[in-house]
Amino acid sequence: MIMTSQFCVTPPTIHLSIHRVAYQQKTLFENFEITLPAQQWTCFLGPSGVGKSTLLHLIAGLDIRADEKTFSIKLETSDSKPLKHRIAYMGQQDLLLPWLSVIDNVALAFRLQKILTPNIQKKALETLEHMHLAHIAHQMPHTLSGGMRQRVALARTWLCDQPVVLMDEPFSALDAMTRWHLQQLASEWLSDRSVIFVTHDPIEAIRLAHRIDVFSGSPAKIIATFKPEGDIPRDITDPKIFAFQNKLLVELKKAYEGFL
Repeated sequence: MIMTSQFCVTPPTIHLSIHRVAYQQKTLFENFEITLPAQQWTCFLGPSGVGKSTLLHLIAGLDIRADEKTFSIKLETSDSKPLKHRIAYMGQQDLLLPWLSVIDNVALAFRLQKILTPNIQKKALETLEHMHLAHIAHQMPHTLSGGMRQRVALARTWLCDQPVVLMDEPFSALDAMTRWHLQQLASEWLSDRSVIFVTHDPIEAIRLAHRIDVFSGSPAKIIATFKPEGDIPRDITDPKIFAFQNKLLVELKKAYEGFL
């Protein structure tokens, strides 16, 4: 059983225009535009260092330590409302607070807003149950494996229940079977959200994304966009999906050759 959303509202389509973003004398993006459709999973795929995570930071409004003189972006939404307070963000590092238990880390956003109620604590525990982590709800982060910590970070992100979800390599620390289970869970749980995620795994991209943008170059640009057929999560043993995988790998090879 997948928990239903109590707080989420309809997500907007997002349009990001970048005049220029430079960091440490390197131009990451210049004259770049991207539109991220509402209620779809968009995947950023490409070489490490090309700017995929930076793009997530820009959408989230996070500080990327860029020189303000070379930092110019415009973020628009289809409902003309700011994205602030409508985003759940999961970075590459789990960033669990070591002095809080697992369940308190999962409910962290509500603790910070001073609205942690018994009902939210119940939802936090249910989230952990879906991830097979209820048995460690009251343990401290230092007692957990890397994969467990990442699952706790996922639970925290999903419990935020925001219409826009940004995830940077969210399943990278997980073993194959756990990754498979959580991909299935995520696709159901976040089916009504706008999800933008970064991965280095083309199979993961094919299984989960409605749209895959392949990045390369410096400044970065999108060199190919794919829209696999079928509902997510897809069956990657399907011969059609297997054939699509070959096309994607060809473009990824070009992306890496164009970036190195």
